[in-house]
Amino acid sequence: MTETETQHSIESDNADTETDTATPPRKAEDREERLVAEGEIAGDYLEELLDVLDFDGDIDLDVEGDRAIVSIDGGEDLSKLVGRRGEVLDALQELTRLAVHQKTGERSRLMLDVAGWRRRRRDELSALGDKVARRVLESGQREELAPMTPFERKIVHDAVAGVQGVRSESEGVEPARRVVVLKDA
Repeated sequence: MTETETQHSIESDNADTETDTATPPRKAEDREERLVAEGEIAGDYLEELLDVLDFDGDIDLDVEGDRAIVSIDGGEDLSKLVGRRGEVLDALQELTRLAVHQKTGERSRLMLDVAGWRRRRRDELSALGDKVARRVLESGQREELAPMTPFERKIVHDAVAGVQGVRSESEGVEPARRVVVLKDA
């Protein structure tokens, strides 16, 4: 093999290797970039909203798994953006998703948290799911929980799944859909 042929062969092998290994990370980088862009659009939208409302708050952007996470922390007025049981927060999240959709043309799954409310709620629901699952495991009696949003039910289902010997199901129709915890047969 001549020196030119050897060099061409090495370059060809390197090109194949780079293509094989570069494709998955590139897709991951593209997804990450898209999610960061979603978060920035959401952050701009929420910053304008806070200005209009004359609320103080710091906006933090992050990416967790396959969704952009946008958090507003700071001022005391922020509890007004959460509302009773998170209803205002849920509505604000949907409006923010719509603002992102309007700019990108793609559906957004971003998660909005205000004043750490979702984080605290996640911890509470996870503890509740675990506690009820253990109680059902001990008593053998099924337990129905209060109606919850899909976000809340998912957290409870995940917590119940962590306890061997019990399972959970959702019953009912929105807005009265609830988690039921049952002992495995």
